[in-house]
Amino acid sequence: MEKAEGRNETLIMEFILLGFGNAPELQTLLFLLFLVIYIVTMVGNILIIILVVADQHLHTPMYFFLGNLACLEICYTSTILPRLLASLLTGDGTISVKCCLVQTYFFAIIATTENLLLAAMSYDRYLAICNPLRYAALMNGRVCFQLVAGSWVYSFLVNGTLNYFLFPLTFCGSKEIDHFFCDFSPMIKLSCGDTQTLQLATFTVSTIGTLVPLLLTLTSYIYIITAILRIPSTTGRQKAFSTCSSHLTVVTILYMSVITVYVFPTSNTPKVLHKIFSLFYTVLTPMINPVIYSLRNKEVKESLRKTILKQVAFRNRHRSL
Repeated sequence: MEKAEGRNETLIMEFILLGFGNAPELQTLLFLLFLVIYIVTMVGNILIIILVVADQHLHTPMYFFLGNLACLEICYTSTILPRLLASLLTGDGTISVKCCLVQTYFFAIIATTENLLLAAMSYDRYLAICNPLRYAALMNGRVCFQLVAGSWVYSFLVNGTLNYFLFPLTFCGSKEIDHFFCDFSPMIKLSCGDTQTLQLATFTVSTIGTLVPLLLTLTSYIYIITAILRIPSTTGRQKAFSTCSSHLTVVTILYMSVITVYVFPTSNTPKVLHKIFSLFYTVLTPMINPVIYSLRNKEVKESLRKTILKQVAFRNRHRSL
């Protein structure tokens, strides 16, 4: 209990998430903003899933991964936003210790899975562009399923092991967490006991779970860009790059925000900036992913157009009857 010396050692059963302040006008504005973001995120990702499942032309490895990414983004935003919306609506930022630990657990699982899934998607684009003749054999349905299932299983096992040591912890001192969700770093600082071993293990696992997929993704794109530059025609280069530009955009936005928050934090950085950058990968990225893939992908736009036309034709036929 050395860590608790010199401060109140009374065990606490709940935290207070400070969020973005307690000004009533700001709370109302943020509630409406995040509500719109949540609705757009859910509708956009559900639409992607429906299109991938319903359209036979989208039954390819690339869109299989995209559908799984959309499902993952729904889980991601649902782990953070409902609790934030409830806090903004009621003005009550309290959350039980157990609920906070559960949110941290699922956040870690989904974040790790997303990193691995994005790496798998980059590998898929690498095979499609650099090994087109062997693509169908190398990236078949079984391999796609194994990559997605392996990402989830690894995330559950690794984060489950860490949380086996996290859940028994007790907390004392201040109840306040200056964040809008239960992130590991600000929460672990309130622990009563010695958490150095747990923090080291978490840092190691997080680094591996982030750095390894990032390096695999970068390696894939080095080969991809090299192969694209070797294509003689401008049209061919544009067509090849268009197949991976959406994924590259998503990866860039995600990793830039994650690295800014976790790799290069400084004591001089205002906490409000930390929260804003955290919003990028927890809230905004799940929302803009469907937009990026829809606007930059002709096949998705064509599938959406056909689906809308079918629905209009069905409704007209139903009305005429």
